[in-house]
Amino acid sequence: MLSFLKYLILPICLFSPSRKSLRNCFGIYFPYICNLKLIQNSMPFSSFGIAPFSSFGLSPDLLKVLADQNYTKPYPIQQEAIPAILKRKDVLGIAKTGSGKTASYVLPVLTNLQGNTASKNRHVNVLVLVPTRELAVQVQEVFHLFGSALPERIKSLAVFGGVAINPQMIALQNVNILVATPGRLLELVESNAVHLSGIDTLVLDEADKMLNLGFKEEMNRIIALLPKKRQNLLFSATLSDDISSINQILLHDPVVIKIESEADNIDLIDQLGYFVSEEKKGPLLRYLIKSKDLAQVLVFTSSVYKADNVADKLRKNGIDAAAMHSKKSQKARTDALSKFKTGKLRVLVATDLISRGIDIEFLPHVINYELPRSPKDYIHRIGRTGRAESSGEAISFVTPEDQHHFKIIQKKMGKWVTMIDSENLDLKGY
Repeated sequence: MLSFLKYLILPICLFSPSRKSLRNCFGIYFPYICNLKLIQNSMPFSSFGIAPFSSFGLSPDLLKVLADQNYTKPYPIQQEAIPAILKRKDVLGIAKTGSGKTASYVLPVLTNLQGNTASKNRHVNVLVLVPTRELAVQVQEVFHLFGSALPERIKSLAVFGGVAINPQMIALQNVNILVATPGRLLELVESNAVHLSGIDTLVLDEADKMLNLGFKEEMNRIIALLPKKRQNLLFSATLSDDISSINQILLHDPVVIKIESEADNIDLIDQLGYFVSEEKKGPLLRYLIKSKDLAQVLVFTSSVYKADNVADKLRKNGIDAAAMHSKKSQKARTDALSKFKTGKLRVLVATDLISRGIDIEFLPHVINYELPRSPKDYIHRIGRTGRAESSGEAISFVTPEDQHHFKIIQKKMGKWVTMIDSENLDLKGY
């Protein structure tokens, strides 16, 4: 019965070259599973004292999926969060993207939902708020993946803005788990397409990013619509003052879990920098991609205009590339990301904002075409590679104006990057 789950990705990286999925441009996501590959737990932590999944009290059907794949070592966030959520306690989890936090709430939430689904149509049981469309799709994929193995039918749906609302309104019938961006959720509530009075569990995923993106007012409006008696799960990459404030208002005697980042695993990343003038960045990028025969390259820019410009010039020079940013349609963004993850697109040029919440396992190359504003953002960018105990390469372009800023980044990082002067390279013809 569970043979279609023979290969499994955890915690959230659910794209592989052989995986097929159904998407449409209306923002409704109905995936089906095909040949998913197991990524064993690779977070660096001691196995001493780590309890297996079977000790947590998860649904036997979920345990069978995990046990069949020999997936017995939980991530640290899962080790702490799953038992607490199963006991229906509030949880504040501080852990970076890619730490396994999505599965840490998906597994216990599905277990708790068995036999407790809503009887009224359009009254959802579980609400998961996320900051971006891409993260909404990815989280819903995880719910669908595990929910498909349960005997009781559990329907999940991802909704977000930038697409037609009517198909989402229709699809909301008999939904148990709703993953939503704040703005679109409020539109659906105002249209009476969904009711929040029956919410048993509220999850705020990437709460720090929602606050950074200006969703605080919308989040307050949504929380005011929820029943007072409910379970609250708040996950964030950082513990900021805003997160602390929400914690005090939203959570009741929470279990607080803080997972250290292990220095963001930057030791697995080969870092290299190039001194280059602004006008030679384009030729240098094309030189590196062609001369090194680089594939699956994630290029970061600081603006939408620059992302489009870089991608256009790469294509004109025979390099398959696409830009992904907030000005692109949802279909264009979804298609570009899917092609990139499956290896069908050689270069993806993205802005920081749109890249947040997207997790790509085994990404070999990250290039900072433009440096980020802060050292923390730099770590976040290059941390997209060097994951799952696989080495990765991070390259940064540094103009004369950037040199002081890059020194600050390196000092904060505690690691000095080898620099190469691009003047010594023959960039003619690129």
